[in-house]
Amino acid sequence: MSAIRLENLVKRYGSFTALRTMDLLIEDGEFMALLGPSGCGKSTTMNMIAGMERPSEGRILFGDRDMTGVPMGRRGVGFVFQNFAIFTHMTVRQNLSYGLRMAKLPQAETERRTLAIAEFLRLTPFLDRRADGLSVNILQRVAIGRSAVMEPAIFLLDEPLSNVDAAFRAVMRAELKQLQRQFRQTMVYVTHDQLEAMTMADRIAVMDHGVLQQVGRPIEVYNDPVNIFVATFIGAPGMNLLKGRPVQTDRGLAVDLGPLGISPPLGSAQACALRAASGEVIYGFRPEQASLAPPGEGIPGSVTFEERIGARSIVHLGEGSTAFRAVFEKDVPLAMGDVAHVLPHPDAVRLFDASTGRVLKG
Repeated sequence: MSAIRLENLVKRYGSFTALRTMDLLIEDGEFMALLGPSGCGKSTTMNMIAGMERPSEGRILFGDRDMTGVPMGRRGVGFVFQNFAIFTHMTVRQNLSYGLRMAKLPQAETERRTLAIAEFLRLTPFLDRRADGLSVNILQRVAIGRSAVMEPAIFLLDEPLSNVDAAFRAVMRAELKQLQRQFRQTMVYVTHDQLEAMTMADRIAVMDHGVLQQVGRPIEVYNDPVNIFVATFIGAPGMNLLKGRPVQTDRGLAVDLGPLGISPPLGSAQACALRAASGEVIYGFRPEQASLAPPGEGIPGSVTFEERIGARSIVHLGEGSTAFRAVFEKDVPLAMGDVAHVLPHPDAVRLFDASTGRVLKG
């Protein structure tokens, strides 16, 4: 079994706690992304799974086997680092086959696996070239291939694409997912890049300041963030957050957004959630889950800036605490200084408690 279970996992360095009581089950054959900003504890978690560091408290199990005190070399995991660690004086073939030769596999099996992973990662033309003459992109392929060729049941990757160019990252996202599916590995992928996590992972574990914030499928984390941190960290751009207070209108419960007026009508689930609010709330909606509306039917804002990304437009509206954004997939008739009225989709609105930052549930 290659499921990974983290039970009450804690890591301290002196008086500093890098990881606070983490419980997480990574299913056999699952692609799990550990996602969060620098210093959130994700690499620390991976290092403990790999056996590079010992937990201060808690247990790590692979299947039913307690691996907490087992050395890294006996855990049977593959590991790819952010900075590729390969032998630059060797050829690509020698790098790819190094682990197999150290394990004393038969020559025929070593050659078969080496050629297969080289073809999969499109390294065949480089097999007999020395690594010190290759580009960073190719070297990272070699580093991934050298671990993957061992066919580990558990494959750990610590920000392996952060040092390569954008076009190569896009290619490798698809290839890593294919690799995981082909070998049916349990893959744990550390990243601060939400695009990598959202496009590759079966589930995402979002972390911040050593605390596991939310675990779920990418669409679940995107649509239903459990708190303000997840709401703003996930999404490009992140969720709009506007302060307000519950108010009763002739159309039912709504949120008084101060200078922006009364919010548009809420969906039934959010209206129910608002009844649980005891004070100030945060009214949230995704920039891409809104549309232009006639005056009086949306949230008003003066256009301050527009970003064009191909046919996509990210329109910035308002300033300071009343600033928000809207994303449109086609041209919109707006110019700097125009007042636009943006209507969030009622069922896409999320409400948060202003004091705790937690999402409100009905």
